[in-house]
Amino acid sequence: MEPANDDDHRANGSDHTHLAKKPKLSTSSSSLITDSEIREEFAHHQTGIARINNGSFGSCPASIIAAQKRWQLRFLQQPDDFFLNHLQKRILHSRTIIKDVINAEHVDEVSLVDNATTAAAIVLQHVGWAFAEGRFKKGDAVVMLHCAFQAVKKSIEAYVTRAGGSVIVVHLPFPLRSEEEIVAEFRKALAKGKANGKKVRLAIIDHITSMPCVVIPVRDLVKICREEGVERVFVDAAHAIGSVPVDVKEIGADFYVSNLHKWFFCPPSVAFLYCRKSPVSPDLHHPVVSHEYGNGLAIESAWIGTRDYSSQLVIPEVLEFINRFEGGIEGIRLRNHKAVIEMGQMLANAWGTSLGCPPDMSLGMAMVGLPVNLRILSDKDALNLRNHLRDHFAVEVPIHYEEIKELQDGDGYLTGYARISHQVYNKVDDYKVEGCNSSACARRSNL
Repeated sequence: MEPANDDDHRANGSDHTHLAKKPKLSTSSSSLITDSEIREEFAHHQTGIARINNGSFGSCPASIIAAQKRWQLRFLQQPDDFFLNHLQKRILHSRTIIKDVINAEHVDEVSLVDNATTAAAIVLQHVGWAFAEGRFKKGDAVVMLHCAFQAVKKSIEAYVTRAGGSVIVVHLPFPLRSEEEIVAEFRKALAKGKANGKKVRLAIIDHITSMPCVVIPVRDLVKICREEGVERVFVDAAHAIGSVPVDVKEIGADFYVSNLHKWFFCPPSVAFLYCRKSPVSPDLHHPVVSHEYGNGLAIESAWIGTRDYSSQLVIPEVLEFINRFEGGIEGIRLRNHKAVIEMGQMLANAWGTSLGCPPDMSLGMAMVGLPVNLRILSDKDALNLRNHLRDHFAVEVPIHYEEIKELQDGDGYLTGYARISHQVYNKVDDYKVEGCNSSACARRSNL
């Protein structure tokens, strides 16, 4: 897993003996990774912790960390040569790999950025300018789900509402029983946005919501947007690549972002932003302006000043790691989904509760109802339980509070959910923590 352009590397007088050791894993595509090798790849995880929250920060294998360190050292050894002769070539190589993985039409449609938050700022800055410059009318709408990621909501506030745009919120039902419930609420929001002659200028659709965690029928919603005349569609798919199939042509959105450090094994932080080629493409800009401003978003994003770009450079090594698993990324995805549903149902059966949505609306994460005696009645209660599980039972898992809606009978209604994850390093024992039951948690956390 040496960096590309290795002949150039040697020609410039670099000494390989000072680089981090190569990973022990074979790079032969015919050699599938073993269980012991998986354990070795994640041996740097803190011991004694049931780590069932891959969704928040992901997990980077040891071999990829070693590859990243080699790239970092290569820059430090001769930064001028690396910057002038190698950095942009390697970033282009990484972008080309992602272009093929997501089935984009052209590599120019793929930019590498720090994270989904950066991508949201790029898209919403673009929309905000359209309002500020009069291309969109004051009061025209942006539609988003009520459970959109907080950074996206803040970007809407920073760029869109201050420029005169209005916001229409789609209330996601939860718990969910079918995709039709989502579609119905989405149609209502679009109708509201188009009332009184207004236009919906942008729809922001989560591919996978964060809290609560649900796979959204994005293809259906994008199609509805096209039918209803929504000008642009931005899919926030922070959790998507590596956990659901991603085909940007089939999805049909104008903008699509997914983090590569969550479910694709990259080191934090790196994400791709897909922008379908269109007449407005030249108007998209990175919010950090540097020397490449005006040369296209992908080129702008590839140089935003002196910084560590190594997380973008290891994508070829990451794909090599992924292909050590049977079935590659699709095989990993299917096994994670199967395992998390099994673990979720095991916990729900033990607690006398249920999953928050059908299995086909889950991914490598699932929402599991918590026992009512835990009395999760506020966001503060949810955070207290999360801290309690970490401090007293060494379990790392997010807890969600689901507020009782108007006209709902609160008697027996589940207001607390655990969002469990499964990744290749997890084992059944991570979900069976001795002494961690609802009665013990309720007593010790004073909930």
